[in-house]
Amino acid sequence: MYKIMTPGPTQVKEHVRQARARVCTNPDLDETFVEYYKETCELISRLLHTSNETLILGGEGILGLEAACASLTEPGDRVLVLDNGVFGKGFVDFVSMYGGVPRLYTVDGRNPIDPVAFAAFLEKDHDYKYATLVHCDTPSGILNDISALCPLLDQYGIVTVVDSVSSMFGEEIRVDESKIDILCGGSQKAVSAPPGLTFVTLSDRAKKVMAQRKTPIAAFYANLRIFEGYYENKWFPYTMPISDIYGLRAALDEIAEDSEMLARHAQIGSACRKALTDAGLHLHLESGFSNTVTVFEVPEKTTAKEILQMMREEHEILLAGSLGTLNGQVIRIGHMGANANFQDMAQTMGALDSVLSKLGITLTLSLEKRFCELCEKC
Repeated sequence: MYKIMTPGPTQVKEHVRQARARVCTNPDLDETFVEYYKETCELISRLLHTSNETLILGGEGILGLEAACASLTEPGDRVLVLDNGVFGKGFVDFVSMYGGVPRLYTVDGRNPIDPVAFAAFLEKDHDYKYATLVHCDTPSGILNDISALCPLLDQYGIVTVVDSVSSMFGEEIRVDESKIDILCGGSQKAVSAPPGLTFVTLSDRAKKVMAQRKTPIAAFYANLRIFEGYYENKWFPYTMPISDIYGLRAALDEIAEDSEMLARHAQIGSACRKALTDAGLHLHLESGFSNTVTVFEVPEKTTAKEILQMMREEHEILLAGSLGTLNGQVIRIGHMGANANFQDMAQTMGALDSVLSKLGITLTLSLEKRFCELCEKC
């Protein structure tokens, strides 16, 4: 059995797995489940500090991103795509497939988007229906300041769509204060439930824009409007994945009770980065580090494939490579959700000590020992 230390999917705790084994009712007909669903959605909203409605959709996190674009985009709409990473740029595909005209705002992928420079850009060019941006772009680990960027877009009445799949509950998010219209999350990252669910928060402004469309939404499953009136009518647009939602609720209940969750992510993220650099390894980013994933460059004389294979085969620990131009160039350690615990991180760092040594990489100190010193937990 592998220890999953990837940046999603993450480890799933036993009580979450057991919650998914609850006796199933018929979610289409049993009104008690409609209440349960609504209560779970309201819990997500509270945890994200918003009065906006949340919807849980039956599909992996990508569904939420596509549904946001499908529901907002009409042919010819200008859409601003903030791009400093693989998933940031990836919004171009969703915008284009529904007839929108994407305009990329592309910046250095080793640093977060600068709010001052972005504000200057918007002063000259702000005729957009909506904008997309990624909070944590997982392939590089970059963290963008949505609390600064989204209010800038709000000043011009631009609806905001934020991908927070990899940051939600590992980084602080205050939806209402940050003026976020649509926020998208997923079950398999810091929530630490199995893959299969996405959830979105919807502002009144986003709902109004969808309602005032001149053309029908060119999707059914990716249409956020099909949930309108579900609670009043006690009727879902499609059969909800009840067992997955039971598991999600168990994971969310634990998050609600964990007052140290964000602080723990911050401590582990900082200690991981410092241990790697103190040992002589190089982080991929220059700034803007997320506390949910650490990305370091593959040392010379070895390859990402060798490191990942030895970690898997000799230590039964799964780490991740990356995507796009970073494929084969970096290694990613996922310390989000259930992965963000001191024991598993110390074991992971110790395994990296062993693997890198066997591959002929000389470190200036022990990763495990340095990590434990920095955390004072091991």
